[in-house]
Amino acid sequence: MSDVFQIIEETGVVPVVVASSEDEALRTCQALMRGGLPVAEITFRTEAAAAAIARVRRELPDMLVGAGTVLTVDAAREALDSGAAFLVSPGFSRAVVDFAIKNGVPALPGCSNPTDLMAAVEEGLEWVKFFPAEPLGGLGMLKALAAPFGTLKFVPTGGIDETNLAAYLSFKQAPACGGSWMVKRELAQAGRFEEIERLAAEAVAIARTAKGL
Repeated sequence: MSDVFQIIEETGVVPVVVASSEDEALRTCQALMRGGLPVAEITFRTEAAAAAIARVRRELPDMLVGAGTVLTVDAAREALDSGAAFLVSPGFSRAVVDFAIKNGVPALPGCSNPTDLMAAVEEGLEWVKFFPAEPLGGLGMLKALAAPFGTLKFVPTGGIDETNLAAYLSFKQAPACGGSWMVKRELAQAGRFEEIERLAAEAVAIARTAKGL
């Protein structure tokens, strides 16, 4: 499991992909890889999600692909059957987390308050998702929440883009951020994959600078 988080930490950015089809997901992930982002979270917000994950895993074996918006154990099982390497949820579900642990797959549950974080610690988690980051109060709120939980690392997601990515990554407990600004659905649906590649490369450059690389 540590290999997954190592890649996420080294990359610094987890693109959140909402794909309408397998082909759209594949072409989006190809553009991300050309831009230097070998990670993607394909969300279970469309019926194409499971097939999209399987297709990307099959055709882009060097890409780390996880499943997002995993709300139930059934969805988690479908994601793993499709080849997802990690599971991301908008909130904390003990059932989903337990399922992930039982199956040896990293889970990133969404945590937005101290109670969520205590539950994560009780489950032995070392990484969580801070969601929705900006509506909850942004970096200031994250720092306040993180203070009593020095062993946890956070992946802030929600309202993050090229304007605030560096600020979040400057916080040592937030080694990576999730976001969809480089993979907006309208870009993929319009076939603007070169723009996705450009935005991905820009995100990589911001992350590397913020991390002093």
